[in-house]
Amino acid sequence: MARPPLARERVLDAYEQILVSEGERAATLEAVAKAAGVSKGGLLYHFAAKEDLSTGLLQRLDALVTEDVELMKQAPEGPIAYYVRTSVMEGDALDRAITAASRLAQGGQADAVVALREMRMLWETTLRPAVRDETALQLVMLLSDGLYYNNALDGTGDLSTPTPRDGALEKLIELVERTVT
Repeated sequence: MARPPLARERVLDAYEQILVSEGERAATLEAVAKAAGVSKGGLLYHFAAKEDLSTGLLQRLDALVTEDVELMKQAPEGPIAYYVRTSVMEGDALDRAITAASRLAQGGQADAVVALREMRMLWETTLRPAVRDETALQLVMLLSDGLYYNNALDGTGDLSTPTPRDGALEKLIELVERTVT
């Protein structure tokens, strides 16, 4: 499959960034075009309407989640450790796409809600063979949600952040694996 044009990717990057930093209402076509460094006509060449931007962003999310699931399946430390470790947000492309899609879902976009549910179901399907039962699976999923949520509290600059890092994260992963397998 051919790589999408660079201008198209810049437009999606700009849309994603505005969604993450300012929310859906601020992500007007004009604001996205300006942030991407293209004319409004250039934006409309790639995305005929704001809904098309959302569709493009959700397609990007799907591709990133598919890639993440493959990495999870191949992770030398196993899928549970991989999933918990990557639940500590690092601001990578997947984190940004999830946050942007969440903003769309919060704004009432049903297709974003569906995409986020499908993302979660894909991760659950990948983790299921590694845990002993559905309760254990939900423990891993909810722990991941909590780690992801606590990242929002880390942005304060306070050194007593609630998100475990380094050795503390490794100990948490060990405990979770002993509990759910």
